[in-house]
Parts: sequence; C-alpha cells; structure tokens
Amino acid sequence: MCGILGSINYDFNDDLLDLIKHRGPDRQSIFRDTTFDNKITLGQTRLSIVDLSESGNQPMLSECGNYCIIFNGEIYNHIQLREKLKRTKFNGHSDTETVLYYIIEKGIDSIKDFNGIFAFSVYDRESGKLYLARDKYGVKPLYHFCDGNKVLFSSEIRPIKKSINASLDPTSLNLMLNLRYCPSPTTLLKGINKLRPGHFAEIDLKTNVLGMNFRSFLDTYTGLKNLSFAKSVKEYGLVLEQSVERQLMSDVEVGVLLSGGIDSALVAGIASKKLPYKMKAFTVGFDSEYSVNEIALARETADHFGMEHHVAKMESKDFFEMLEKCSSIVEEPIATTSFIPMYYLSKLASEKVKVVLTGQGADELLGGYPRYQGEILFNKYPKILFKLASFLVKSFGTKNEKLIRGANSLSTQDDVSRFAKIYSIFTADEIKLLTGSDKILSEEYIKYYYDILNCGSMENSTARMMAIDKHMQLADDLLLYTDKITMNFSLECRVPMLDLKLVDFLESLPLSYKVKRGYTKVVLKEYAKKFLPPKIINRPKFGFQSPTDIWFRESNVEIRDILLSKDNKLLDYLNKTEIENILSMHKKGYNKEKQIFLLLSSYYWLKNL
Repeated sequence: MCGILGSINYDFNDDLLDLIKHRGPDRQSIFRDTTFDNKITLGQTRLSIVDLSESGNQPMLSECGNYCIIFNGEIYNHIQLREKLKRTKFNGHSDTETVLYYIIEKGIDSIKDFNGIFAFSVYDRESGKLYLARDKYGVKPLYHFCDGNKVLFSSEIRPIKKSINASLDPTSLNLMLNLRYCPSPTTLLKGINKLRPGHFAEIDLKTNVLGMNFRSFLDTYTGLKNLSFAKSVKEYGLVLEQSVERQLMSDVEVGVLLSGGIDSALVAGIASKKLPYKMKAFTVGFDSEYSVNEIALARETADHFGMEHHVAKMESKDFFEMLEKCSSIVEEPIATTSFIPMYYLSKLASEKVKVVLTGQGADELLGGYPRYQGEILFNKYPKILFKLASFLVKSFGTKNEKLIRGANSLSTQDDVSRFAKIYSIFTADEIKLLTGSDKILSEEYIKYYYDILNCGSMENSTARMMAIDKHMQLADDLLLYTDKITMNFSLECRVPMLDLKLVDFLESLPLSYKVKRGYTKVVLKEYAKKFLPPKIINRPKFGFQSPTDIWFRESNVEIRDILLSKDNKLLDYLNKTEIENILSMHKKGYNKEKQIFLLLSSYYWLKNL
C-alpha cells in the first residue's frame, strides 16, 4: 500500500512527493528515464504491509530493465497468479512484483485477473507506452492531468493541483450539487480528472501530442445461476469466508472497523476465527443522547467474538473544526456526513494497527438502501399510482425529504432519469436557482455505466440500480472518503465484501435472494445465523453517520455566519438568497441536512483551494 505520483515531461522532486507521504511513511523513492524524447518520472511513498524487505520497494524495475511499475494496493490472489507465469524466480514475495511480471508476460488486458484493490502505472520503455489502471470498484483513487504536452497522475489531487493553475469547473459544480459527489472522471477542478473504476488508460510516448486512450475491463451482465436458495446460502458462506481469509494477507497485524450493524459484525466474526491472535476492533460513537450511537451494539459484537475493543468518541463542539480538516483531507466536497466519524475511527485504529477490514460494499450488493425498496414497488404496482402519489405530495406538502425524492423519482418511467432523480439532493430547479445554470449532466454519467454494464438485460430496474451504485456512489463517495481518511493516518483499509469472486457470485443470484419487499441482505442474513446471534442479525440498519440533522438546528446561527459571510468564496458561484432559504427550511423542520453539509464541505474546500 502506498501513494503514487508520476509525470511525463514534468520533473518533480521529493518536495512534491512529500505531499502524499502520509500514504506511505516507511520509504519513498523516484525513478527517472527518457524515451522517444519524453521524460518519465515515477515516484512512490511506501506503507510496508506485504514483504517488508527491500524486495518490495518501488519504483520497481524488471530484471531486464525495460519495465517499471509504481503500485498502490493489494492483490489478494497474487500467489495463484504467480503459478500461471513462466517465470519461476522472484526477488521476494510482494504482490507488486507479481503484477509487474504478470503484465509483462500476459499484457495489460490481464489486469482483469487481479482480485484486489489497486491504482498503478506501468511504464514500458521499449514500446513507448505508459499505462494507468484502477480497480473494478474504485477502492483506490487515481487522478490525472493531460494538456497534450505533459501528463501528471497521482493517488491524490494535491500534487497535481500544486503543479498547474487549477480553477473551479462550474459544470462539475452543478453535477456535484445534483449527485452529492463528483462522479468519475470529473472533479471540481478544470483539467484534473480521476480514472473511472474498472478502467485503464494507455499513453503513447511516441506521438508528438500526448493523449490518453481509455478502456474498460469491467464485466458485462451474463445471466443468473440456477441455484436453490439453500444451496446459494451454503455457497455464499463458503465464498465469503474465502474472501475474508484472502484479505487477511499481511505481514503485519490486521484489525477491523466495527459498527453496530451486521456487515462489519460478519466480517469481524469470520476474520477473528481465522487469525492466530486476538483481533482488535475499533468503533466510533457520539454523545449518549443521540440515537445513532453504536458503541454499545459494537461492544456486544466484540464481546461475542472475544475481540479487543477500542472506542473513539466525538462531540458536537468539535464538528466545525473537524469538518474543515476532513474536507481538506478528502479533497472533494461530498454530502456524506460519515466522513467525520471516519476521521476519529481511523486515527484510533492507526495507533494500534496498520491494516483494517471493513463491511463496506454489502449495501450495494445486497440491497441495503431504502431506495431499492422503492424500485421494488415501482416494478410491482401500476405507474399511475406513483404519478398520483407525486401529485399528492406536491399538493399537500411534506417535510420528509426521502418521501419527496421518492415520489418525484418513481413517477418517472425511464430508468436513467428515475435513478438521477432518486440520487439527487438538489433538484434541477433548485440548482438553476442556486447557480443560474440548468446544465446538469447526471443522466449522461449514469447512462455510461447503464450501457457498459449491459443493464438493459438485467432482470429488473432494482438490479440495474444496484449495479450503477456499485460503480458510481460507492466508488466516488463512500470508498473515496474511506481511502483518503484512512490513508491520511497511514492506515490500509480493505473491503472483503467487494472481493471479485464474492461479487461475481452475488451477481449470478436472483434478486429475491438478495433483496425483496420488506427484506434486505437476504442471503447474508441467512448465512449469518451460523456466526451471529439473532439479536445482532435483526438489528435495524443505522448507517455509518453522525447526528448532523440535530446539530445543524442547534448551530443554525453559526452555520449562517459561515455560509453567508462576505468572505465565502462559494458566493461567487451560488446565490446567497437560495442558501438562506435552505437554512431557513431546515430550521423549520425540513431535513436539509445533506444539502447543508454539502454546502459546508464545498465552502471549506474552496477556502483551502
């Protein structure tokens, strides 16, 4: 695990690499070369997890000297991949060395065989090619800039931003306000993009004008297996246990981020039974008056498995200071309030271990979000009922934000348009009032994945929505902040629920084995009976969140002072009157928590730009 930084025709030194040193404090190094009149610079900061010896150091050159790789991530099946290679002699047991020689022997298209999390660059001096690649679900980020003369790429935005003149992109601002995050390949900065999950870029160094040719290595939908539910549960359990065991690959101790929910409890239970030492579990909580406090529930799980439980607490008085700090770390504004508790959780875990497992990804794969229940209803009932519901909601008014969005979206027949509406926190009309522009490209980005994943052939729209979520919101919102914040503390976070073999198996099951009306995570909960007592399995879903709905009402004056200040650079792009209206509505009882959080996140992002 590490931070990577590379360039073509833009030389950098350790000062620029130091900007991502938190991602790899154990060692850093830079490789330089020239080919076809282009200067190549590749740098890496290392967090030593697998093969702690010098054999795992990067940038890593091939024995022939023709290839060089900088690699961020872990490939959990790399031992099995080595067995497929003609090469039998290796300098060490690092997965980086496996990746390098696997690509040398089998070509760049072979990355589809990598079961793991990664962002990397491979340089081929002889052919004059440089490749960038990002894992299928975007667990590891990779940003890039290309102006035809030079190329820069990095695990984080800050080294690129320091190297060019970057300014806010108004079109991306509208997109972010609508979707609550910037979907790949966009960022809020003109010219700085992020590689889409499951894609690689090829750069031809022999041409006079540098460009990037993007290709996908994502799998398209191929159909369902004919398995009984009982057999599916048995096979799911086997594949899940193998996935967790694979991701325990480490030469250092592994811990777990433990919430009060079933997903992390299941990961913790499987992992703790396979480790030779007492596993450490880490939980974050809040002032006891808040209903979202999960400390007691997580402790119950930890005690059940005999784990060593550690707790971090945060209070509302720390909120604004931490929001500014976390916004800087995440580098992209998002509306997800849970990145603040993630800061406390990561800081705590990093004091005890270098690697943690998490339960992220199960909601998208197994239908854990309320919007999937809405899609199930959409497929069951006549469409005229949803049009009537939308009319009634608009006519009589409601303060329930989820009900408003649900009624607005379910009255729309087209999948892509309906998905865009259910994802949005600011509607097209609200964005027009805020920014003065009605240019919103959300549907274009959703349709990209809708087409490339062959969503039209899936059994119904609920399955299609889950497939889109797995490659968009999960990657560019939840996994984005998880990577940035954990790596800020030099902590590697792994996601067993996104193991490729596990995902492939789940995608082959009928939707009703995963989610159905009134039930979520069906196959997971059935299998969990083997590991967990009923009181843990049947807990209501809390989500990893903070009680900002309450805090924003209690701190309304302070928020107004921040967002309506003359020093707020955001007011150069957004209408002050409309911001006032959003704050007033929240004060009156409408839940505008996500909207306010996104505005605050954007304010601090722009303040530190």
